[in-house]
Amino acid sequence: MTQTTTPTPARSEVEKIKEASNYLRGTIAAGLADALTGAIAEKDTQLLKFHGSYMQDDRDLRLERQKQKLEPAYQFMIRLRMAGGVCTPAQWLKLDELAQRYGGNTIRLTTRQTVQYHNVLKHQLRPLVRGIDEVAMTSIAACGDVNRNVLSSSNPFQSPAHQEVTDWCIKIDQHLRPQTTAYREIWLGEKRLGADQEDHEPIYGKLYLPRKFKIAIAIPPNNDVDVFANDLGFIAIIDAAGKLQGFNVAIGGGMGMTHGDAATYPRAATVIGYCAADKVVEVAENVLKVQRDFGDRSNRKHARLKYTIDDRSVEWYRDELNRYLGWSLEAARPYAFTTNGDQYGWLKGSDERWYLTLFIQNGRIKDWHDYPLMTALREIAKVHSGDFRITANQNLIIGGVTDAQKPRIEALVKQYRLLDGSQQSALRVNSMACVAFPTCGLALAESERYLPDLVTKLEDVLREAGLADDPITIRMTGCPNGCARPYLAEIGLVGRSPGKYNLYLGAGFTGDRLNKLYKESVGEEQILAELTPLIQRYAKEREAGEKFGDFVVRKGYVKAVIEASRDFHG
Repeated sequence: MTQTTTPTPARSEVEKIKEASNYLRGTIAAGLADALTGAIAEKDTQLLKFHGSYMQDDRDLRLERQKQKLEPAYQFMIRLRMAGGVCTPAQWLKLDELAQRYGGNTIRLTTRQTVQYHNVLKHQLRPLVRGIDEVAMTSIAACGDVNRNVLSSSNPFQSPAHQEVTDWCIKIDQHLRPQTTAYREIWLGEKRLGADQEDHEPIYGKLYLPRKFKIAIAIPPNNDVDVFANDLGFIAIIDAAGKLQGFNVAIGGGMGMTHGDAATYPRAATVIGYCAADKVVEVAENVLKVQRDFGDRSNRKHARLKYTIDDRSVEWYRDELNRYLGWSLEAARPYAFTTNGDQYGWLKGSDERWYLTLFIQNGRIKDWHDYPLMTALREIAKVHSGDFRITANQNLIIGGVTDAQKPRIEALVKQYRLLDGSQQSALRVNSMACVAFPTCGLALAESERYLPDLVTKLEDVLREAGLADDPITIRMTGCPNGCARPYLAEIGLVGRSPGKYNLYLGAGFTGDRLNKLYKESVGEEQILAELTPLIQRYAKEREAGEKFGDFVVRKGYVKAVIEASRDFHG
C-alpha cells in the first residue's frame, strides 16, 4: 500500500527573507549608502522592521509626485523600545532634540508606551539611532517578528507593588530582546563579526517568530494597558497587604484583521492559569517558544498566536506550555478590573511622590500656535528630577515629583496651560486614534487628523443627553490592523475607504470583551445619525452603573462576542 504524507506548507516570502538575512543584516547597510534614492530595497524593508523602522512615503504628496514622474516622497518611521514607557528627564530632552533635528518637530506617543518619529529621511536614520544610543536607548525589536515593547501599568498610586511589577516588565523585555549584533554593527559602526563567527539567537533561532508578539502586565483594578489585547498578558495578583504574589497568565490576544476575510479576526486573550512572580520570565519565554515552534509560517495573516490557539485549542496550548516549562501553571487566582483608562491629574503614589497625568490627544506632541506642548515638556524636563512615563493610552505622566519640587512643576503646568484631563469631556479623554494619513502606508481613511473633530460633534450629542461626564471609550483606526485597539472600544471606528468607517459597538468598558460590527462603511453623517438615538436611549433606559457597551448588548443592537472565531463575524 502506498503511504501518503501531508505536504509541508510552503513558507512565506518573509520567512525566506529572514532566513537569508544573516541575522537581520540583509543589504540594509548598502541601501543606506545609496544616495540615488530615498528608499531601500523591498526585501530590506522587511528586515528594517526588526531594527525599529518602517519605510513610508508622504501620501499627501503621492499623486502630485506621480504626475511629475518623481519617486514617492520616501521617509521613515522609527520607533523606540522603552519597557513600561519610562524614561529619565535627560532622555526626554534627547528625544526632544532628535525630534527637532530629524523628526519634523514632533513626537508621537504610541499605544505601546513608547515614542516614534515620522518624516525621517534615509540619511538621517543613522544619526538619529546614534543619538538615542547616547542616552542608553534603542530601537531594536520595536517592530518585526519578535517580542515588542513590553507594557506595564503606568501609575504607582494604585499599588505598593507597582515598582516590583515594573521591574518584572523590564526583566521580561530585556530577556526577550534579540541577540543579533547586526543592529549595533549597521547603526552604530561596531565591528562586524569575523568570518569564523556567527550570531546566535538562543530564544528566537534564525527565523525569529512567525509574526509579531506583544506582552503587557496589568495591575487590577485598572486595566490601563488593555492586557487582553496582547499575545501574552500577565495580571498581577496582589494580597491584602499590597505584596505581589504572582501573575495570572492570559494568552492569545490580538487586534489585527483584514476587511472581507472572515478567517481573520481580533481576539481577547484567555486566562489559562497562574504563576509565582519569580517564574514570570520563564513563562514569558516559553509561551513565546511554543508560538515560535507551532505558529503558521506560510500565511502571515494566520501567523499570530491567537490563530495557533484557535486552531489547536486553549487546552492544547496550556498543555504544551507546561511541557516546555517542565512544570504546570496553577489555577488562575481571582481578580477584578473596574477601569481601563488613565487617572488624570495629580495623584500621590505609595512612594510618597507625586504623579501628574497629562492628556495628550492621540499622543501627538508638538507646538501648536496656541498650545506650546513640546516646549512646555522641554522646560519641565530641565528642572524635573523624577521620570516621564508614557501610558498605553497615549498620555504622559510627569512622575516621581517630590513635595519640594511640586510647586515648580505646577507653575510650569499653569504657565503653559497644560491639559490634565479635567478640561476635557469624558468622551475625549477616553478617545484614541492611530496615525493613519499621511504617513502610514496601510491607511484607508483618516484617523488622528479626524477623530478630534468627530468627538467634538459627539460631545454635543452627549451633552444634550445629559451624559457629558459619563466615560465611553471611542477609538478610531485608518485600517483594520487595529493599532489603537478599536475592537476593545465601546465605540470602534475602523477605516474602509476615504471618509468611510465600519462602526463597531458593544465592547466591555474594562477591555475584557470585543465589540461587534454594527454598521458597515458609514460616513460622518450616518455615524452621527446612528449614534444619536442610541445615546439618547442609553441616557433614559440604562440600569444603575451600566456602561454603554453593556447597554447596547443588553438591548440587542449587537450580540456579545464570547468566542471571537465564532462570534466576531457571525
